Amino acid sequence: MTNKTKVVLGILGAVAAGIAIGMIVAPEKGSDMRKRIKRKTGTWIDGLGNLATKGGEAAKENISRVTDAAKERISRVKESM
Repeated sequence: MTNKTKVVLGILGAVAAGIAIGMIVAPEKGSDMRKRIKRKTGTWIDGLGNLATKGGEAAKENISRVTDAAKERISRVKESM
């Protein structure tokens, strides 16, 4: 896991904690609060799913680039022998 990924996940965690604390402290009726938490949780889960999908796609692209570069280097070494 790169530092950039760790920073992004740390920020997301802090934001989620802040939202949860804000919702708990807010002066609102309990049933309304639960509905709101449920909606927000669904939104966060969808967002994290999208983030994971994008991360997976980026990982596949990086693996493909590394594989292609490795094949090219192997080819150059074989040619130089």
